[in-house]
Amino acid sequence: MWLVMLLAFAMPVSIACWLVSLVYTAFNGGTHCVNPWRWLVATIAPILIMRWGLKKRSLDKTGAVAGLVVGFVLTISSLCFFSSLLAFFVLASKATKYKSSTKKKFEEDFKEGGQRNWIQVLCNGGIAAQFAVLYMLDSGCTERIVDFKAWYNSSLFSMAVLGALACSCGDTFASEIGTVFSINTAPRLITSLRIVPKGTNGGITFIGTLSSGMGGTFVGVAYYLTLLMCTSDFQLQKSPAQWLIIPTATLAGLLGSTIDSYLGALFQYSGFDREKNCIVEHPGPNIEFISGSEVLDNHSVNLLSALLTGLLTPKIAFHLWQCVV
Repeated sequence: MWLVMLLAFAMPVSIACWLVSLVYTAFNGGTHCVNPWRWLVATIAPILIMRWGLKKRSLDKTGAVAGLVVGFVLTISSLCFFSSLLAFFVLASKATKYKSSTKKKFEEDFKEGGQRNWIQVLCNGGIAAQFAVLYMLDSGCTERIVDFKAWYNSSLFSMAVLGALACSCGDTFASEIGTVFSINTAPRLITSLRIVPKGTNGGITFIGTLSSGMGGTFVGVAYYLTLLMCTSDFQLQKSPAQWLIIPTATLAGLLGSTIDSYLGALFQYSGFDREKNCIVEHPGPNIEFISGSEVLDNHSVNLLSALLTGLLTPKIAFHLWQCVV
């Protein structure tokens, strides 16, 4: 029944959006109008993800609404962006819930199920959505190959979207997977390499660092496979090697996690609460100072990390393509 209701809602909305874009394009003398099927997919897909997130308790209601907006923007602009977002959301949700009982012991703000609210959704996906808007303004709503010679602006913006999502996924994998598999390994503060308690902002481990690269790789693979499905063989034969998208995403995951760790170590307060026996982000009685300062919270660090990684990833991609081509 819910599927029938979804189609009953999504189809007229998508057709109405298509008609509006058609009229706008005609009045402005344009030649490109968004395909009605793209409107339909961009309407239905985010709703399905939102429903899944609520059912699995990966999102709360505010997070679902924010995810609906972010998902729509990324889907309407490029299916490559949508598949990258989907890979990040599904895999990050799984990683967050993996051995949650272990993480609960040293996380003060631990949430059962890892539910993300609207702030967390926007801090992790909002930057990618903004880069996607710039991509749409430059190239329209389409999937385009990465070619810095023929399509410089679209390649730049698309790699920025990829970098922002790879950063968020990489950082999530580093903190959620790295923490569990490094249970017998004490993390080291990235700025000084001294041993710190688990859960300290800016604490890194070898497995956590590898996990961040793995998270970025998953996002890159999703992007690459979708691009192959949406691009003709003729275009692929004439274009530079598109498989470089995957190592670009891997490096973006590593870079994003590293930036996040540096910002966390410098600008997030970390203290050890002797009573609760866990890491806290605010000073107080019975709190032993470890590192950082009360300048940024975790949401701000995630937002800045995604922004900086999104800005730097096109440079990484450009040099990778220069070296190979």
